Amino acid sequence: MRLGFSVRVFGADIPSYDARRWPERPQLSTSLVYLRDILTYLGVHSLRMYRMHARLAPAWEGDEGAALREVEACALELEAAGALARRLGVRLSFHPYSVVVLNAVNEEQAARSRAHLATLAAILDAMGLDDEAVVVVHVGGVYDGAEEACARFIARYEALPEASRRRLVLENDDRRFSFHDVWGIHRACGVRVVFDTLHHHVLNPERIPWTEALALALSTWPQGVTPKVHVSSPRTEFRPTAAGVRVKMPTWTEHSDLVNPFEFVAFLRQTAGLRAFDVMLEAKARDLAVLKLREDVRRFAPEWVGRVE
Repeated sequence: MRLGFSVRVFGADIPSYDARRWPERPQLSTSLVYLRDILTYLGVHSLRMYRMHARLAPAWEGDEGAALREVEACALELEAAGALARRLGVRLSFHPYSVVVLNAVNEEQAARSRAHLATLAAILDAMGLDDEAVVVVHVGGVYDGAEEACARFIARYEALPEASRRRLVLENDDRRFSFHDVWGIHRACGVRVVFDTLHHHVLNPERIPWTEALALALSTWPQGVTPKVHVSSPRTEFRPTAAGVRVKMPTWTEHSDLVNPFEFVAFLRQTAGLRAFDVMLEAKARDLAVLKLREDVRRFAPEWVGRVE
């Protein structure tokens, strides 16, 4: 089991992408220099899974083809980054969050989503990565009703170019579309499913046991391709507001800074008989959360060390 984290690196001062704004002309080539440094850091700390920033390639408003042309121009750098990731055994992915809304009612927004997906898929292809390198998305908005929204996602997914469909995977969310919904979408169009444990605890009106839902999600991945799962602990502490007078109570959809090690060890025990999978830790401490969890497993449950290292 590879344990991973997303985007920001706290253990080293390395930007996750070229965050300059126009007219300073951010460049994919600059982002790839940062990515090389991040991969080197991952190698030093034996971290084998990383979610890249979805803005690795700059957004070119009004020119959908510009980003793809930049990917082509950086072919050699992308190939080198992919070779480094493979040599280090690092699994890479993207998760563009709200940037990609395939089921949008607005056709212009849907077109932008398709273009962004095409760019991310082209990056992964140019890096020479296999089918474990995926782009994770959510279903999107409810708009004119959940049933219609799901049907529109299915139709848009089926109309995507093969290169984009090959990379796209679908995650259950915590507000609109439960695992039951994404499982139905999978059965209709075959899209792979990424199971998010916290989202399922928060949104599961059908009361599907989480181990059953996880097993079904794993079954959507073809043999020879390791599935991935999102795991996190909910934030429990309250925080002062900016003024310092009132406090903000936690909402259970928020990710905690670290992952509760006792809950994670219980998760390992309850999934021991399932198909092997990788885990993306969604914790605010990012790489430090992975390193701390590995340390905690060694301390509190050394019998499971072999599964997570």
